Amino acid sequence: MFPCPACFFAMNILLVYPRCLQERVSSHDDTVVPMGLFSIGAVLMEQGHEVTVVNEYDLDPSRMTPQKVLQEKQPDIMGVSVFNANRFGAMEWARAAKEVLPGCTTVFGGVAATFLWEHLLDQCPALDCIVLGEGEVTFAALVDRLEGAKAGTCSAGLKDIPGLAIRHQGRPVQTPPRPFIRDLDSLPMAARYFTYDHLSLSRGCPGNCTFCGSPRFWQRKVRFHSARYFVDEMEMLYRKGVRFFYVSDDTFTMKKSLVLEVCQEIVNRKLDISWYAISRVDCVDENILYWMRRAGCIQISFGVESGSAKIRHLLNKNITEEQIIRAFDLTQSFGILARAYFIYACPGETEATIEEHIRLIKRIKPLSVIFYIMHLFPGTAMYEQWQARHHLGDEIWNEPMEDVLYFESDPAMSRDMVLAWGKKLRNAFHTHLPQFALSLQVRENRELSPLHADFLSRLAMTFSHGDYAAIPAVPDKQETARILYQRSLDYGPSPRAYLGLAMLAQQQGDMAGCMDLLTRGLQHFPHDENLHQCMGIALMNQGRFQEALEHFLPFEHTGRSQRFIDICTRKVQETGSKE
Repeated sequence: MFPCPACFFAMNILLVYPRCLQERVSSHDDTVVPMGLFSIGAVLMEQGHEVTVVNEYDLDPSRMTPQKVLQEKQPDIMGVSVFNANRFGAMEWARAAKEVLPGCTTVFGGVAATFLWEHLLDQCPALDCIVLGEGEVTFAALVDRLEGAKAGTCSAGLKDIPGLAIRHQGRPVQTPPRPFIRDLDSLPMAARYFTYDHLSLSRGCPGNCTFCGSPRFWQRKVRFHSARYFVDEMEMLYRKGVRFFYVSDDTFTMKKSLVLEVCQEIVNRKLDISWYAISRVDCVDENILYWMRRAGCIQISFGVESGSAKIRHLLNKNITEEQIIRAFDLTQSFGILARAYFIYACPGETEATIEEHIRLIKRIKPLSVIFYIMHLFPGTAMYEQWQARHHLGDEIWNEPMEDVLYFESDPAMSRDMVLAWGKKLRNAFHTHLPQFALSLQVRENRELSPLHADFLSRLAMTFSHGDYAAIPAVPDKQETARILYQRSLDYGPSPRAYLGLAMLAQQQGDMAGCMDLLTRGLQHFPHDENLHQCMGIALMNQGRFQEALEHFLPFEHTGRSQRFIDICTRKVQETGSKE
């Protein structure tokens, strides 16, 4: 499947994920290296090439510019992962490569590069070629050809390599398309070479949503890894210290028998992990949710998109309100947080449809919601319809913007109107959130009881000390947290519940209650660092520094308690010298 050159000449390859145009504050997904870069890197390393993966978000921009990285790494080939949001960063890296290393071959790949190949080749003279679509085999074939040219065994012509966009006679052209990889398990496991926390069991989605690029990118075809490959990869990363995973399939539960096999394998191997997944409301049932929870799943995100059936139909999101309600009720009954994605300012959006969003939110009682304004991206049906309607080409991407907002071209909507809708939606969710949390009904099941304790205490923590604690619109945060912590302990001892209740007691000045809760917690969890640290701080506040020190010292190696150890040691020494 992968090229195997007869005369091998190792290449030095740099794979880059550039910064986005706008600064990210809290979006994890936008700042992590895409899975595809690691997979391509593993393929190339298996062939004996030297590969370095650079995430520009890990670099201090004041010290490590693209030019400095290139000077240090001296790559023969630089591959860059391109999304709409980071295309300007990608072009900056290409220009830097030609400035520092004129002989370095610059290659783009990824979603935006695939859909904007002609535009990027036109606008970026420093770019040599683009890998279109699925990248592993095409990039390996490209490296093979360039390696052969460097070794003097063949020319560097690229026209016969399927799956590329190149310049021919000064114009951007595509080579013949490359078929998808039939057997995903034939790919080398990237976890052998890299450490990461995003995984996928499959590639592709059979859906045909008009706002999504997946139908065109993956051609609505779905391929799967085996359960063994997927869990082997997870376990390899687990052995490297990864305990939390983002399972990033478009629809993780598409093939239910496979998901059951995955979850049962995780349980059998006793992997103590937690993970998030993405699914569709028509692709979950009781059995699959039971096994996902037992295997460590703590959150499933569902694309609800709209409370309006008419808008869902326009978006080609073929789900019913009954399916949405059932999926959220079922998911949360198994102790898995159900997160909803809503898109607003869609075609046909009005004040009435915004009210339909809110009515549906009140019915499904989600514990997390992400509200998006409708954006138009290259490769989506809505983008192509918008281009045709306004007689626009891809030249709009010369502007320094990450995306196109649909409402800006719809005379029925204004910016003030859309901003007001967003505020109204978020406020409706936040003000009802405590009610949603306290109305939870989880399944009574002996095997799930300790997992319910974990789920309820985790949810409580978001109100008392987590994301929701910082949102003024969420009412009754402390009382909601207290009730959830207590409910958690009804299902079994939970270190997080004891810790949370102790901190609430401390905030209310009830030091005796705080100490009692921490003591009870430590009886169940004598090696829990958080409980020991909280107890140590409580003792410090009472001037009992020697006793506090005994709670900090066992965790000296973690570094978290070092400043408390220093304070207690100094106070103990001062007391001793006075005596």
